[in-house]
Amino acid sequence: MLHIYCGNGKGKTTAAIGLCVRAAGAGMKVAFVQLMKGNETSELASLRSVPNIEISRCNRDYGFFKNMTAADKAEITACHNKLLNGVFFGEFDVIILDEFCAAYNHDLLDRTLAEKLILSASAEVVLTGRDPAEPFLNAADYISEIHCEKHPYEKGIAARRGIEF
Repeated sequence: MLHIYCGNGKGKTTAAIGLCVRAAGAGMKVAFVQLMKGNETSELASLRSVPNIEISRCNRDYGFFKNMTAADKAEITACHNKLLNGVFFGEFDVIILDEFCAAYNHDLLDRTLAEKLILSASAEVVLTGRDPAEPFLNAADYISEIHCEKHPYEKGIAARRGIEF
C-alpha cells in the first residue's frame, strides 16, 4: 500500500521512522531513503542500530533548493535517481522515501521513473513531504496530513538536536 505523510507541520519524518521501526521489529526488511537531506541527524544513529533497516542517502548536504547551483541540482538528481533504482530493485518489504515530495516537486529526480516505480511497487511505500503530487494522492491508501498550529521557530528558536534533528 502507499502511505503519504504530508503537510506543513513537524513530524512527517518522525511518523515515517515510527513505521520503519515497527516494520523492522516485525521482521520486515526496510529501506529508509532520505532525499534532500545530507546532514547527519540524530534519528540515523538510532536507525543504524536496528536490524532489518538499510539507510540510503546522498553523500553530501546540498542545502536548501533555493541555494543550489545548477551543478548541485544535476548532482543531487543523479544521486536521487540512483537511490530510487537501488531500493525498488532490492528485496524490501517497506520502502520509506523521506522528503520525496520536495525532490519530486523541484524536479530533483526522474519523475517518470519515480511514478513508475512507486505506483507499481510490490512493497509498502511511504512518502513524506509537503504538497504531494496528484498521481500519488490519487493512488494513496493512507494520507496523513500534519498541520502546524504552533512552532518554536515562530519565536526565533532554532532547531534543537534530538528534537528537530
